[in-house]
Amino acid sequence: MTIGIALSPFALDATDNAVDAAVALGEEVAAAGLSSLWFGQTFTSDAIALATMVGRAVPELEVGTSAVPITARHPLLIAGQAQTAQAATHGRFTLGLGLGAKSLAESAFGGSFDRPITRLREFLTALRTVLHTGAVDFHGETLTAAPPLPAAVAGARPPVPVLVAAMGPQVLRATGELADGTLPFLVSPKALAQHIVAPIIAAAERASRPSPRITVLVPGVVTADVDAARAAAAAQTAFYDDIPSYARIIELSGASRAADLVVIGAEEMIAARVEEYFAAGATDVVFSQTDLTTPEDQRRTWQVLGELRRSHAN
Repeated sequence: MTIGIALSPFALDATDNAVDAAVALGEEVAAAGLSSLWFGQTFTSDAIALATMVGRAVPELEVGTSAVPITARHPLLIAGQAQTAQAATHGRFTLGLGLGAKSLAESAFGGSFDRPITRLREFLTALRTVLHTGAVDFHGETLTAAPPLPAAVAGARPPVPVLVAAMGPQVLRATGELADGTLPFLVSPKALAQHIVAPIIAAAERASRPSPRITVLVPGVVTADVDAARAAAAAQTAFYDDIPSYARIIELSGASRAADLVVIGAEEMIAARVEEYFAAGATDVVFSQTDLTTPEDQRRTWQVLGELRRSHAN
């Protein structure tokens, strides 16, 4: 069981230098006693590159992406980046991938978002082959991956773990069969157990795969200014209300909107919710949106989570 933090790319974009800020925050996260740091992907800084540099600079942390959309990306290029990150961090990098949002993908890159499950399956098949063997000869319906030269990166061992931000039944099935685990976000503990953990474990078992890693991202912050935090949470998470996969899991969680799943309040509330997620089957709990209020609240949240992580370790 590990407890980590996901950094907002928007927060890094607001600094003078996103890379310097990421490294400095990584040092603070490690000092707070947390075990992992995760980077989201937008259209600015590259999440895999940030994870590589922070993981290299802060050897106490596992680093990962949460998550890089596969839209407009090729598994050979992602494999090269991920293996480089794994070599740079000496085995402390985890690659988190996602399908991405249809509205963003089509407006930004053009083309169509058709057949996302087929593309995900083919992407994972080609990617994992490269990560585990250093070569691939894959010819699918949505992509080809057949490099004429070796594709292994020296020092990229063990093979990079691949997690997928999976919440819908078809994506969970593909993830259980072809990846190492999942990165769900905006899901209650009860819905996590019933609608994420149970189906992905069943899919992995049918494919004779190891038990998957369940790295759940939980938005929340320790704060006394609950009203300000709730207003900020509503603004930051409203985007997810209109994405079908998120809207489904939010409803299954018994919530009417994404903001209802943000954990806001005292230290005891945060600690209790972490325990609920572990009891529901999470292997890792990663807090996001810890910057909803003040820097002091954010640091206090990290400290509380670090203390909880140390108590689990003991």
